Amino acid sequence: MLRPPPQLTVSEWAERHRMLGSRASAEPGFWRTSRTPYIKDVMDTLSAVHPARRVVLMKGASVGATESGNNWLGYIMHHVPAPALAVQPTVELAKRFSRQRIDPLLEETPALRERVAPARARDSGNTMLSKEFPGGILVLTGANSAVGLRSMTARFLFLDEVDAYPGDVASEGDPIALAEARARTFGWRRKAFLVSTPTISSRSRIEREYLASDQRRFFVPCPECGEMRWLRFERLLWEKDAPEKARYHCSACDYPMQEHDKTAMLGGGEWRATAQSQDPQTIGFHISALYSPVGWLSWEQITRDWEAAQGKPEDIKTFKNNVLGETWQEQGEAPDWERLVQRREDFSMGVVPTGALVLTAGAAVRRQSAATRARQSRRTSARLTSQGIPGCQPSSLRANVASPRVTATSAGRSRAGSVSIRTASPAMAMSSVRISPTRRGVPLARLIAVPGGKAAPCSSAAT
Repeated sequence: MLRPPPQLTVSEWAERHRMLGSRASAEPGFWRTSRTPYIKDVMDTLSAVHPARRVVLMKGASVGATESGNNWLGYIMHHVPAPALAVQPTVELAKRFSRQRIDPLLEETPALRERVAPARARDSGNTMLSKEFPGGILVLTGANSAVGLRSMTARFLFLDEVDAYPGDVASEGDPIALAEARARTFGWRRKAFLVSTPTISSRSRIEREYLASDQRRFFVPCPECGEMRWLRFERLLWEKDAPEKARYHCSACDYPMQEHDKTAMLGGGEWRATAQSQDPQTIGFHISALYSPVGWLSWEQITRDWEAAQGKPEDIKTFKNNVLGETWQEQGEAPDWERLVQRREDFSMGVVPTGALVLTAGAAVRRQSAATRARQSRRTSARLTSQGIPGCQPSSLRANVASPRVTATSAGRSRAGSVSIRTASPAMAMSSVRISPTRRGVPLARLIAVPGGKAAPCSSAAT
């Protein structure tokens, strides 16, 4: 009688089969989940038997997140064979990932070495960006390659360092959306793993995905009072210029925990959701380098890095992103967003409403045309397009609705063309500016608008 293979979780598979070599790990040997206990639940949500369809990991550096993704890929190739797609920010990084991570994974793990033929073998199906195995294939590509993202259907998606992905790939849309579209045909069986250190607040993809999830944090016990809390940088205290005395103080009893307390704390930790997920099939995890196990990144080194970054905004930004796993809030003066939102009004696109006083515009230069967006001083915006003006430099357009006159100027050379403006003013029903070639720095034309939209252009003298 034949027995079906055991239903393993990813962490169980890693404990049984994963070997770490010196090429890709500072601690070669058998994989031990107990070294980084917080990674266990992350890996297990990636298991085929877990109901989660999307797993989000927002992280700091030195927490073992990349290896958890590699364990998942090994689990797929050996235990749940299916088409898989691994996406790095660029194709070049995908090639580096293949050489430095995937090749050692295949060569140093016996269970995988016997399933994927060596790249040297003829017709092995093992290339730099493609690894064939019985029942499936692993394809590696870059988020900057639209062809790579739509080249195959995939049940499993490993989207690594998503904050470094381009905003729009080849004018085809967001690379995450393009990749996830390749898994839709697998329905409830599909699974995506999104991993990244965060970058700029409000622009960070991983932050957006994490905030839409149940926002899990890893709670650890205080060695003194047993209170369960997740680690915050504000509770890591030390004397000035004495980072070697850094201690993490319990927020409940103020007990000063030392570096050697970490091992027991991590072993007794657990993940807890801190929010309601917008999608019940999405789970989000956040982990900072404060949890880095003993022997990796210490609290002392973290405090030294923080002190060294003082007075240097770029270094503080790097610290918050890579150590704390938090986004960076750009500094600068800005109006209160709530008061700004309260001043919104509804207007039709392409029409300057009555009451607008000043209209300004800038041009986006293309090979065959220059597309111009105009902005009013106190109302809304209108979209203007000047056709047939190749090589036109960004130009400006000023309109005074009260006295119906339009002035068009440009700082560059161009061929003849025209700009049309529609306004809600009876005195400026439709006006047109004729643009003529001119030398750099000289305004191109002046237009005096008259009722009914007819206009009498002037010569290209300075206005």
